[in-house]
Amino acid sequence: MMDDSSRRSPHSGEKFTTPDGVRAVFGGIKPNAESRKPDVGRKPPWLRVRLPAGAQYEAVHDIVKSHKLHTVCAESRCPNIAECWGRGTATMMLMGEVCTRACKFCAVSTGNPHGWLDPLEPAHVADAVALMRLKYIVLTSVDRDDLADGGAAHYAACIRAIHARAPQTAVEALTPDFAGRHENVATVLDAGLVTYAQNLETVERLTRRVRDPRAGYAQTLDVLAFAKHHAPQTLTKTSLMLGLGETDAEIERTLDDIRAAGVDIVTMGQYLRPTEHHLPVERFVSPDEFRRYRDQALAKGFFEAVAGPLVRSSYRAERVLERNNAGL
Repeated sequence: MMDDSSRRSPHSGEKFTTPDGVRAVFGGIKPNAESRKPDVGRKPPWLRVRLPAGAQYEAVHDIVKSHKLHTVCAESRCPNIAECWGRGTATMMLMGEVCTRACKFCAVSTGNPHGWLDPLEPAHVADAVALMRLKYIVLTSVDRDDLADGGAAHYAACIRAIHARAPQTAVEALTPDFAGRHENVATVLDAGLVTYAQNLETVERLTRRVRDPRAGYAQTLDVLAFAKHHAPQTLTKTSLMLGLGETDAEIERTLDDIRAAGVDIVTMGQYLRPTEHHLPVERFVSPDEFRRYRDQALAKGFFEAVAGPLVRSSYRAERVLERNNAGL
């Protein structure tokens, strides 16, 4: 699943039935002793954000509201929404709201969609992108292990539809790991992307505690390495959440592993607990620490590293494209 700890449901743990009859559980996890642990304390001042504002933000907001469009930016209450919409970028979620996995940091509903897909979604997404006059769109999704290809063909259909309807818009795909199947990764890449992303989420030691058992540290690195090999002109990207109990040495080792996989871009942000049923925050990482981690990443040869308490997977995504086009 798209790896953004800011996604929340107010009904975590509550069973419900989706419009297509799918039984699911909000939040995807059952409370356990670890999830009942308290956080480290009140959020520090640097995690407080101002209400979004600005002419471009208001224009996009009005289009989204009046046309009942769905963006991850608005529905997850992303703290960076004003900055991103103001720069003409947004994130949309494909293939429904029920994930087949149950990562312990994410509040997206878990269940089995039984192969359901909206055949009109590619056209609707393309129309929305054109209507919002976006320069850069990030497509992400739930995990869909119920589909033979994990939803790769659907991703590709959405990407091609955007190219046809809004050819001026650059597309990034933040995808599931497709169970590590290279042919499905290739299907998405071959549709035409500027950036391909799959999130590692955390350091190797914490992976099984944080992510669904079907997700793996080595599997994600392999997917990213294949993506760079298959489409070397496409930027590759991954993200880490910090504050889950990792050490500085583990962060540095993880950055080395990511770079060894040929990844161009890494983002690092603060893990924030979606509900009391999810993993607690072990520490709040200071802005100075994030700056130090960014400097370490750049010193290791990453094309770009974005790090900060409020950074999320798609934060400032279009800026990397601008730098790449400028040959920097």
